[in-house]
Amino acid sequence: MKLVIVKYNAGNIQSVLYALERIGMEALVTDDQQLIRSADKVIFPGVGEASTAMQYLRERGLDQLIKTLEQPVLGICLGMQLMCTHSEENNTDCLGIFEEQVKRFQPAADNQMHLKVPQMGWNNIHSLKTPLFKNIPENSYCYFVHGYYASLGKHSIATTDYVLPYSSALHKNNFYGVQFHPEKSATVGETILRNFIDL
Repeated sequence: MKLVIVKYNAGNIQSVLYALERIGMEALVTDDQQLIRSADKVIFPGVGEASTAMQYLRERGLDQLIKTLEQPVLGICLGMQLMCTHSEENNTDCLGIFEEQVKRFQPAADNQMHLKVPQMGWNNIHSLKTPLFKNIPENSYCYFVHGYYASLGKHSIATTDYVLPYSSALHKNNFYGVQFHPEKSATVGETILRNFIDL
């Protein structure tokens, strides 16, 4: 099993590597197009800002490469958002794999819960679909850190409620994305990573 993590200027790769280690997997971190194309599975993680991340991908031709991959691909957090059509974060055109739009959380002035933006911490996922969530109970808790969200749409395979219901996971063909951090989501996250590797 050849597992590759796409290297670009968005942090948090180390914690993904540690999480994979915990489930007995090793991954190569690379921005080499040939190595990415020849991998069995590709993880596209990310913590950072959409426009600078997209610029980095474009400069290296990775924006075109990722769209053409045929093996299972998992986007995490910013990685998932970059797989959508457009992000309100600095008005950024993204990869357009998922047709959903990425928007900024706008807490209502009359919000009794005083929800902070960004969302940071544990929240539950529900309305789970696809084998990515095999053996994951409805309303399981995962760890989130984000100020932008992907709208609910035809590619949604998990929903989370924070300010409003949004897509906490997306799926189209061989492409999967999760808004939460499986690498920081304890046993639930490790099960999801294992499910991805087993796809």
